[in-house]
Amino acid sequence: MKRHRLLPALALALGAAPVLADSHAGYPIQTTPMTGGEGTVEQSDTNAYSLPQANLSMTKRLDFSVGNSFFRNPWVEAPASTDARDGLGPLFNTNSCQGCHLKDGRGNPPSADAPSVSLFLRLAVPADPDTDAEILRVHGFKPAPVYGSQLQTSALPAARPEADLIVEWQPLTRTLADGTQVALRQPRYRIENPNYGPLPDNLLMSPRVAPQMIGMGLLEAIPIDTLAAQADPDDRDGDGISGKLNQVWDLASQQTVPGRFGWKAGEPSVHQQSMGAFAGDMGLTSTLKPTTDCTPEQQCERFASGGEPEVSDKVASFVTFYAKSLAVPARRNLDAPSVRRGAELFNESGCAACHRPTYQTGEVAERPDLSHQTIWPYTDLLLHDMGPGLADGRPEFLADGNEWRTPPLWGIGLAQVVNPLAGYLHDGRARTLEEAILWHGGEAQAAADRYSRLPAEDRQALIDFLQSL
Repeated sequence: MKRHRLLPALALALGAAPVLADSHAGYPIQTTPMTGGEGTVEQSDTNAYSLPQANLSMTKRLDFSVGNSFFRNPWVEAPASTDARDGLGPLFNTNSCQGCHLKDGRGNPPSADAPSVSLFLRLAVPADPDTDAEILRVHGFKPAPVYGSQLQTSALPAARPEADLIVEWQPLTRTLADGTQVALRQPRYRIENPNYGPLPDNLLMSPRVAPQMIGMGLLEAIPIDTLAAQADPDDRDGDGISGKLNQVWDLASQQTVPGRFGWKAGEPSVHQQSMGAFAGDMGLTSTLKPTTDCTPEQQCERFASGGEPEVSDKVASFVTFYAKSLAVPARRNLDAPSVRRGAELFNESGCAACHRPTYQTGEVAERPDLSHQTIWPYTDLLLHDMGPGLADGRPEFLADGNEWRTPPLWGIGLAQVVNPLAGYLHDGRARTLEEAILWHGGEAQAAADRYSRLPAEDRQALIDFLQSL
């Protein structure tokens, strides 16, 4: 473990300032490898996303290991001798957290001959703001009749999965200013073989691929006032960027609070997101989420329970701690001329307007490893209109069908090292970082157009910068 403590130890020995950065085009440029603050780890292989914060105490590392075991190992049908890990299903998408977050990294769309595991469909139907006001306040959307809020494509042997998810790809070509042609692919989603009656004609479907897990505790530690200060929902400064905070229902406090996790920032905390995944992805109840996505028509109560709740408070605490404590890997190749040039182009092109480079975390009770850290996540955690090309048409609290939360870019250069099949964007459609850039529309259209007009050498420099993150 000593190797992973080198970076923070070196930074402290040199008396590193809170922010190590140059400035260009009004945004800071990272000049330190310490992307995740003092908890940064020097790891760039297939396990790059799976290490604990480097500044985590030895006692807390034991908690991390326990949480890792419940995150990684499969849950099973109840009753079972493994009573701490039973109660799976009866309807589910996967039997372990790691089944979606492969090596704690990004998932990928299904191949032509494989079922979907790390990509699933969120479901809804259009809601009436008046008659469905309470549903919208608590859920942020109106679940589909019978099929609920998520399509479960797996089931216990004595149950039937909800349906099959089919993804087909339509090829597209984008021609850049210098004549270079870039092959894109647009997904088309289809639900076949529904087992619980016909699907509603007005069904809304939102594909979601599992995101990487690194740095979530640090993102939660960014003061909400800092995020709110970046929001400009009415674009009063006229720069074409109008990010806004989502406002979501917090199950623990029973009130509406800002959201910052999930593809549409629909969750307020790592804990609620984790318990939501247990309920929606694996059919497991917890104190925070005492019901799953099963509806009365599916009669899930006839199957044995793994306990009430199935995810005990102790296990839930360990898993949440684990999810909050996964370290961010260090930046690489900072001194390469193309990477330095790419960082400047990132700012000049307007990418940094949404992918805000750096923050200082606040005080986190009993977590000094997350407190007062200078971090470089490259996100504003706000909702932005990304245009019709990426729209899913499914609202979630304040997020409309065109809006997505800006995803953090830290560690993105290692995404396909951790999972070679990993895709980019909310549904994994982009096979390369260049494809991901070219899909940007709406508020990001101007930045994507600037990229398209760059000469080939500068385009490569910008990609080199992203690969260094």
